Amino acid sequence: MGGRGAGKTRAGAEWVRSQVEGARPLDPGKKKRVALVAETFDQVRDVMIKGESGILACSPPDRVPTWKATERKLVWDNGAEAQAFSANDPEGLRGPQFDAAWVDELAKWKRAQDTWDMLQFALRLGEQPQVCVTTTPRNVGVLKDLLGSPSTVVTHAPTEANRANLAESFLEEVRSRYAGTRLGRQELDGVLLADAEGALWTTDMVQAARVSSIPKLDRVVVALDPAVSAGAGADDCGIVVVGAQTQGPPQDWRAYVLADCTVQGVGPTGWARAAIAAMDQYGAERLVAEVNQGGQLVEEVVRQIDALVPYKAVHASRGKVARAEPVAALYEQGRVRHAKGLAELEEQMCLITPRGYEGRGSPDRVDALVWALHELMIAPAAQFRRPRIRTL
Repeated sequence: MGGRGAGKTRAGAEWVRSQVEGARPLDPGKKKRVALVAETFDQVRDVMIKGESGILACSPPDRVPTWKATERKLVWDNGAEAQAFSANDPEGLRGPQFDAAWVDELAKWKRAQDTWDMLQFALRLGEQPQVCVTTTPRNVGVLKDLLGSPSTVVTHAPTEANRANLAESFLEEVRSRYAGTRLGRQELDGVLLADAEGALWTTDMVQAARVSSIPKLDRVVVALDPAVSAGAGADDCGIVVVGAQTQGPPQDWRAYVLADCTVQGVGPTGWARAAIAAMDQYGAERLVAEVNQGGQLVEEVVRQIDALVPYKAVHASRGKVARAEPVAALYEQGRVRHAKGLAELEEQMCLITPRGYEGRGSPDRVDALVWALHELMIAPAAQFRRPRIRTL
């Protein structure tokens, strides 16, 4: 798996060469019959075979195979062959048999599962048939199942790893647009971003929340979810900065998640300093801290750093999911927006389900986000809904 331009095609082409070529040009290799599968025949020909990083370009002069266009086949002088197939035609893989296959961009195939299944039945030659899959990851079932198989070995490369062969202007542009976003994590870092089944937030919802500029805000708060332990194995201490426009009726309010300043492995003084630094940087008017685990200690530690900090302690009387549901509803209504640089927070958000958090550790970043949005949006809006009592 890799990011855009990370060198996946070159890796696949070199893998094919390593399988079919022998020590000398006419010596047999480990494999003799290879399937080349992309979404379309044109992509097999133009990318995998004739592309700048394809098989023909990678082969030295004495080992260049012959492309037989009418047969959609590459033929090497040592007798090895590689045949092209389209993932749009899974039935085309019925009948042929192979001892190896190179599959390109599996995660974007429209008929991925059907084609992958047909390919498995065709891999029945030789002592150990193998497949090389080169793909930018996407949250699709066929890729997740493949990654979960005990016979799968995974390698990984981000776009940045191949910067020597990429235009600097391309790198600058994609960095400025997508660095620190979930889309950037997927398309540039090559990381599979999975949404948990029934998640309160989805990738699409988070992507839709992203904005490139932040308007003038009426209020800004920093929310703190303190860690009760320190050291390398400790949970994160969630620190999230959120601002809001609160003019007019509550349905017109908008919140903006400005930064995730979460720290890990530090003691109480460390996270207190980080939270106050975030307040100073973003001009926050209040620090909101959950005190279920730290109690009075949390405020005492914070005031050791800044005795005059505007501070509000909050207690969790309901579970994480119950607190998160009204916040997720704000996202569904399009009333929360995200600045850049929130990828790790967004990953945690997409793993919060009605059953709980389905990631590793504790969702400290999301906890802090939820407290901030309760402070800015949900609690103040509740004041508008309370019935007014008239005194006669």
